[in-house]
Formats: sequence, C-alpha cells, structure tokens
Amino acid sequence: MSPEPNAVDTLIDAVSAVFMVVGALMSLAAAIGLLRFPDLMSRMHAATKPQVLGLFLLLAAVGLQLRTWWVWPVLLVAWIFQLLTVPVSAHMVGRAGYRTKHLHKELLSTDELEAVVVKAAKAARDSEENDGGM
Repeated sequence: MSPEPNAVDTLIDAVSAVFMVVGALMSLAAAIGLLRFPDLMSRMHAATKPQVLGLFLLLAAVGLQLRTWWVWPVLLVAWIFQLLTVPVSAHMVGRAGYRTKHLHKELLSTDELEAVVVKAAKAARDSEENDGGM
C-alpha cells in the first residue's frame, strides 16, 4: 500500500501544475508572436520577453516536482544563462535588422540608433578616403 500524500505534497503539486501550464502558455505565446507579428522588432520582442518568463516557470515546476535540493542550482544556472544570452542575441538581431532595413520605421516611436549608424557610416567613409589618399 502506498503512503497517502499529505497536504504539503498536494500544494506543491498544485503550484507546480500552475507553473507548468502558465510557462507553457507563455512559450506558446512567444511562438505565436514569432509567426504572427508583422515586423522584425515586434517579433524580436515576442521571442524574448515571454520566453524567458515561461522558461523560468517551467524550470521552477521541474524543481518543485523533483523535490531535491541539488537540482535547484542546475536549474538556476540554466535560467541565468538564458537571462544573459537572450537580451544580447535580441540586441544583435535588432541592430542587424536595423542596418539592413528589415523593419518598419513608421512603427518606431523613437529612433535612437539612427544617429549612431550615420556617425559610423561617416567614420567609415572618412577612413576609406584617408586610406585611399596615401
């Protein structure tokens, strides 16, 4: 005969189930946003924001279900790795999309990168002119 689950186990299972469902829905929302949003910038937003929170909730659900202390540092490292890499990759994709004109400028409320791109292009032209004159 198996032992009867106590109230704490039932509560942990319920919290874990809620985390799994919400985390899966967040990841699904990210996937739908990648398919449905009209331009690069909004797709990039959909790929990063809900995905990181969804992953956190799924990892927390796994940690709660395993009920061992040693799994939490591993899950924390996985989540921190995502926290560090997702914004950097989104930033690089956004800059590349901006420079290759794969965006709708009319959807931008402010264009903070335009001055930087113009300055870099001017510096590149000046560098080419100075190297050509030698």
